[in-house]
Amino acid sequence: MKLKLAFGLLLCLTLLYFSYFGLGSSTNKVVIATNSDEEAITAMEKTLDQHGYKGEYIIQPHSTAELGGKMIAEGRNIEADIVTQSSYYLESAQDKNNMFASMEAEKQKKAIDSFPNYITPLLGNMGSLFVNTKALEKQGLPIPKTVKDLTQPHYKNQIAMPNIMESSTGWLVIQSILGQYGKEEGSKILKKLIENTGPHLESSGSGPLKKVESGEVSVGIGLRAQAVKSEQNGNPIHFIDPKEGNYSLVEAAAVVKKGGEKQQKAQKMVQTIQQYGRENLLKTYPVPLYQGEKVEKAHKPKHPKKWNERLTVELLEKHQDIFNDAKKQVENN
Repeated sequence: MKLKLAFGLLLCLTLLYFSYFGLGSSTNKVVIATNSDEEAITAMEKTLDQHGYKGEYIIQPHSTAELGGKMIAEGRNIEADIVTQSSYYLESAQDKNNMFASMEAEKQKKAIDSFPNYITPLLGNMGSLFVNTKALEKQGLPIPKTVKDLTQPHYKNQIAMPNIMESSTGWLVIQSILGQYGKEEGSKILKKLIENTGPHLESSGSGPLKKVESGEVSVGIGLRAQAVKSEQNGNPIHFIDPKEGNYSLVEAAAVVKKGGEKQQKAQKMVQTIQQYGRENLLKTYPVPLYQGEKVEKAHKPKHPKKWNERLTVELLEKHQDIFNDAKKQVENN
């Protein structure tokens, strides 16, 4: 009886172990934690599968903030072998935890901008304004030329924008406002913009375009490439490069410093995505990151700008505080 009980207990423990850790070779799979959207994940999967890595990796999607928090809190103990994430999160995590391995420079493409040697840029997201021309005409509204234009009373409840607390896309418009007008005037503009946005503060970067396409609102603040594509597809969408500037964020890959053959394999996978996946990624996210890359004329912004200092999580949090202060003022009125 005792022998049967012991055997049963051993069997349960064995089944529990394999249900948690997987069977056989699955423990050797490279884990890729990513904040990327569906299109980017599909492009990475296609590249890896076509170059000998099919079935040898697991992709774990996360929100930008969730994955950023895991990197900061867990460091090298994070489950992932590869992290694809906004570059500012990768740099802040490296500053705190020294958790990423250097890549071999001679095997890397030459980036247009300078990045630390553990970062491999994958894609860029750029911000802009966009409008539904039919909805504007119906509401009798002028086409805005600047973000500041959207603070005028006639745009009230006719604007959709991403929430910087939930979407990194929301940071692009905050940078454009503060970069152009400074903290004092920028805070006032942001307050009026939030007030005019009303119930249309969106949790995702693609949310504003969906509302503008449907005609629920006339004006959106979001990702430029999505608006260009929507207009090219025949929708009554027109994209606008605001005079405050088109700011952009880079999503990149980094290999967690764990050592051994698995780390080496992860590094080769990142090199594969960079070498063979950029062509497809550039079609969906038309922001040149490497020397020699070109995009069609419609994807060249009129006012490309960059923040005047290094982007970090600490800077993001400062800008989030400014946003929250402005939002609180609106709610208390």
